[in-house]
Amino acid sequence: MREAITELLVDLPPAGNITDLLLRTHDADPGRALYALQSGGQWRDLSAAEFLQQVSALAKGLLASGIQPGDAVAVMSRTRYEWTLADVAIWFAGAVTVPIYETSSAYQVAWILEDARPAVVFVEDRQKAEIVLDAAGRAGRADTTTVVRLTPGDSGDLGDVATLASLTGAGTAVSDAALEAARSSRSLADAASIVYTSGTTGRPKGCVITHGNFALFAVNTLEFLPEFLKQEDARTLMFLPLAHVLARAVQVVCFTGGIKLAHSGSAAQLLEDLTTFRPTFLLAVPRIFEKIHATAGQRAAETGKGRLFAAAERTAVAYSRAVDARGRDGRGPSPVLRAAHALFDRILYPRLRAVFGGEVRYTVSGASPLSEHLTHFFRGAGILVQEGYGLTESTAPCTVNTVRLTRVGSVGIPMPGMSVRIDDEGEVQVRGAAIFAGYYRNDEATAEAFTADGYFRTGDLGVLDEDGFLTITGRKKDLLVTAGGKNVAPGPLEEKLRENVLVAQAVVVGEGKPFIGALITLDREALGPWAAAHGKPGLTAEQAAADAEVLAELQSAVDAANATVSQAEQIRRFTVLDVEFTVESGHLTPTLKLKRAAVVADYADALDELYSKGKR
Repeated sequence: MREAITELLVDLPPAGNITDLLLRTHDADPGRALYALQSGGQWRDLSAAEFLQQVSALAKGLLASGIQPGDAVAVMSRTRYEWTLADVAIWFAGAVTVPIYETSSAYQVAWILEDARPAVVFVEDRQKAEIVLDAAGRAGRADTTTVVRLTPGDSGDLGDVATLASLTGAGTAVSDAALEAARSSRSLADAASIVYTSGTTGRPKGCVITHGNFALFAVNTLEFLPEFLKQEDARTLMFLPLAHVLARAVQVVCFTGGIKLAHSGSAAQLLEDLTTFRPTFLLAVPRIFEKIHATAGQRAAETGKGRLFAAAERTAVAYSRAVDARGRDGRGPSPVLRAAHALFDRILYPRLRAVFGGEVRYTVSGASPLSEHLTHFFRGAGILVQEGYGLTESTAPCTVNTVRLTRVGSVGIPMPGMSVRIDDEGEVQVRGAAIFAGYYRNDEATAEAFTADGYFRTGDLGVLDEDGFLTITGRKKDLLVTAGGKNVAPGPLEEKLRENVLVAQAVVVGEGKPFIGALITLDREALGPWAAAHGKPGLTAEQAAADAEVLAELQSAVDAANATVSQAEQIRRFTVLDVEFTVESGHLTPTLKLKRAAVVADYADALDELYSKGKR
């Protein structure tokens, strides 16, 4: 059994907790800007002292409302500063944060309220308040759930819905000593959060993330990735859902390291926020990179610069591959390649970097795999994409590519304090400081998730190379076994298909079937410009699904994907669905992972047609 280990770089006293990290940052420099708040199109800094004052006041309000150390408090909101404020205040009150995705239905929220039993639920606005009140009724907790709005506004007929202001006001009678007693009551071993899995299959399980999980990740990550986390002007813009554990783990890194953080909770506002805030590093998901790449290529084609962009892309990828090879054989980019790269670095790559705000040099990609081609493309264009790997159960990445140790195509080496091994069946198993304490109120599931010697069974398949770099090759449950007995991992094929400008989502199928097929949905934002450039202005998604040129373009994407696998694994037929897979439709998780089982179940008729029609 091959195994890779990275020793813990920094340890912490077991009696401490996450809040000690914020206090340490505050005491070192109370005036240091920890957050940037947007108002009237301008960013205003919030100091460590101001943040600590707001956190303490809200934490006192929670204590005044009856919250006791160890109690659960939920938050349901899009990404915004108030989410972070509530989260840290919950910890100062000694309580446990239960995040709820903003897109959750009343049915989904009801399960979390029933299972975690939060006494207080912070909600963003009236709409979320209505959902939580409905869910509380369904869960039989209407009389025991207090709802608090994060944003001001009229609650109308919603009854006794509190606000941040009213809750904070109620805490004025709570003494500093009472707050300190609650804050210091938690240790590294205690629960800091119950994070419910996003549920690609089955009912979500609550993962108990401890203070130690978050705190040890934070202090060690600062030492492990110093090139961009320990810079004096380091700042980042958080736009991923804060209900996802990774986003919150990064926030802990930020206030531990004194890194300025801003929030952008609107997709429509994101590009403008990137431009005005100008982050130095970013946490993103593959779909962000895929969209930026596809859009850049499409715009170049529309302006008659398609060939120039293609040449720049080839150069970026070749340059990055040469840099990667230098770490193995000592040979880097040739003089000709360096010259071509320098030219494009003057005339084209800066435009791509400007999309991220112009000052981003480092990004971390997680949640799902990013294609090797795109990783090379962005790195060659001056934006290092450090792909990592983790699960809700591992709090944050348990492996990551570092600035100095990067192997494109892999998800890196173990994080400090982590051990990664591959069992005899190819499953990735992990153990260490970031691994959760178990599933909340579900001992049976917890026992099934761990090996006898304490390793967490991830359910992912992977390989470790001789230098300890992990490559994920698929998911055990996602492996397709064709009628001919061939095992096929759909993920790599889907990643390659999504590189095409017209492809929004691709679902590779073939379980028990005679060959591999694919269901494809169109990117409606890209379809309009593409259709206009091909003399088909006004082409609708429904028309495009049967359009010969569109089908030919998709076939080229399929051919490119097929070139990466053996003949038995190749996609022989595909069907275009005139739909969009979204979080709301139930086909994507809030972190944009595909719910494969839901797609296969909902589009069974399309699958039947795919395998009954003539060969494309």
